[in-house]
Amino acid sequence: MKIRGFLYLCGLIFLFMLDTLAFISGSEIVIVFFIVLLLFGADKIPEIARTMGKGMKEFRKVTGEIKKEFESNTSDFKSDIDNLKKDIDDTKEDLTGGMRSYIEDSGIEDDVKDIQENLKG
Repeated sequence: MKIRGFLYLCGLIFLFMLDTLAFISGSEIVIVFFIVLLLFGADKIPEIARTMGKGMKEFRKVTGEIKKEFESNTSDFKSDIDNLKKDIDDTKEDLTGGMRSYIEDSGIEDDVKDIQENLKG
């Protein structure tokens, strides 16, 4: 479990370094690598790089799983919303269709036209 935590930490440090590399010049990168070389020694650097690589692999795997889970949950939610929208549209069509047939059958439309003509003229 300690190794996994260390891998996550290495992955986060690596991501932070990638994010800040845009603001670091070439000479500053050389200085950072020189400091790492002094702190850990030449024989530890390959091991550190390997550990960071494993951490990044694990990080990508976890983020991929999270993305897949998120997409599957949102697709279910989207289908529910589409079904609800269809039900609302059907209900709206039933109500407006019923009102149209009532207006046509009752002759209200003709009465409204007569009233409008009387008011105009």
